[in-house]
Amino acid sequence: MPNKGSKPRTIDAAEGSIVVNAPVAGVYKRWLAFEDYPKFITAIKRVQKLDANHFVASLAFNGKQYEATLEIMLRVPERRLAWRTISNGHAPDHLAAGVVSFAPCSNRTTCITFKLTSSFGGAVSRRVNRYLRNFKRLIEKR
Repeated sequence: MPNKGSKPRTIDAAEGSIVVNAPVAGVYKRWLAFEDYPKFITAIKRVQKLDANHFVASLAFNGKQYEATLEIMLRVPERRLAWRTISNGHAPDHLAAGVVSFAPCSNRTTCITFKLTSSFGGAVSRRVNRYLRNFKRLIEKR
């Protein structure tokens, strides 16, 4: 797709992992609570559910505001969740995709691996690690 004279889009990707003190079933269920994303994914300011697999997210990156429609592409209960942005006219030149995997470390702990690919800018590797630490605090405070 032509870029209409603007500079080429840069795609950044990062992966991080963390162990949380909670069983995998609860961790997976909490990650599915998309309305809670602004509590740990700080770039997301608001999420509105459209249907079981589509959400509109208000995002803020580098001082700019965006709206993006997110589509759940894969759900493997208690194992994996994958999503991507789909073109909706609000942020047509930007894309993001994520995969989060859950693995029981024991019956009381879960290893989360989060992969994020984004063209919205910013230090993706720092963001991935911060989002994981925020999620750990959120789930362990219960």
